[in-house]
Amino acid sequence: MSDNASSLPWFARPDARAWRCESAPAEVRVFHSSLPDYAPTPLTELPVLSAELGVGRVFVKDESCRLGLPAFKALGASWAVHRTLAERAASGAEHGPVTLVTATDGNHGRAVARMAHRLGQRAHVFVPQGVHPQAVAAIVAERAKVTEVLGPYDEAVRLAAEAAAAPDAVLVQDTAWPGYERIPGWIVEGYSTLCAEIDEQLEAAGVLEGPDLVSVPVGVGSLAQAVVTHYRSRPLGHAPALLSVEPEAAACVLESLTLGAPVSVTTTETTMAGLNCGTPSSIAWPHLRGGLDAAVAVADADSARAAGDLAAAGVSSGPCGAAALAGLRAALTGAGAEERRTALGLGPTSVVVLLSTEGTAANPHSSH
Repeated sequence: MSDNASSLPWFARPDARAWRCESAPAEVRVFHSSLPDYAPTPLTELPVLSAELGVGRVFVKDESCRLGLPAFKALGASWAVHRTLAERAASGAEHGPVTLVTATDGNHGRAVARMAHRLGQRAHVFVPQGVHPQAVAAIVAERAKVTEVLGPYDEAVRLAAEAAAAPDAVLVQDTAWPGYERIPGWIVEGYSTLCAEIDEQLEAAGVLEGPDLVSVPVGVGSLAQAVVTHYRSRPLGHAPALLSVEPEAAACVLESLTLGAPVSVTTTETTMAGLNCGTPSSIAWPHLRGGLDAAVAVADADSARAAGDLAAAGVSSGPCGAAALAGLRAALTGAGAEERRTALGLGPTSVVVLLSTEGTAANPHSSH
């Protein structure tokens, strides 16, 4: 249903908290813990936000430094590359280096390139229009071959898939489509570590029931799929509301939920470059359709304001990461806010977790 009480781009479904799915495999966390630079990222409580938003407690999962990179993407890339190379070795494939091919708005491609170099493989990364030159330079610095594409993200994905058809190449893409779903599935599994850390960190903060709401920035929906999987795979107990947040310039999940079927949208430029995706991932879609309580789209100015507020509170957050706060703020304020608050089941004692998926270093952008 759409909220007609305001012009906010918004969708809510009343029965999402009852939806259930299978859980992610436990060995993902074991693998990440074995990596030399693994440490849980901080879960920071921000009382100034709980006061502003009229809830009990607000925590921000700060992914500004994850496995030595400024965004959460390394969790998925590391597990997927590990699984891919292990499978090639087990199948008796040639032992020469393989080229890991991917398309990226910045962070995923850099993470794939970092893993490739660390493991003695090659990387070829396709980058769409609108990605900042510094983000491109950061991928080049990981010793990857970079091809800049004169088109949007979906076009970069198409060209990467073509290039990966070459011998000794494999596509490591964080979006799925019919016929290409195993590796994206491993990437989603990789993100489960982030959710497991949140469980432990909330418990340490005295929140034993888990959160009442989690706000997730969405591009193709892979992280949101991981979050839905984590919170909807529990047979009993407290189920939080799950809110997805997208740029107004690229609200493919919101549009798909509204229409009841996955659709592609034509994207325009946004400072939330990592969320500038026009098509939901095919494996994410059933989870998003079943398990998301609500979806909202926000303007660049809202995410910029949220990034500034998080910075003032000591959390480094780029435009994509800050979208989690911008989306929650949009949902809980303005015309129709009470109706949306009720749809999300939020009250004055509710515990909210915001996923800040990247630090400022991940997504350099001009300030205009």
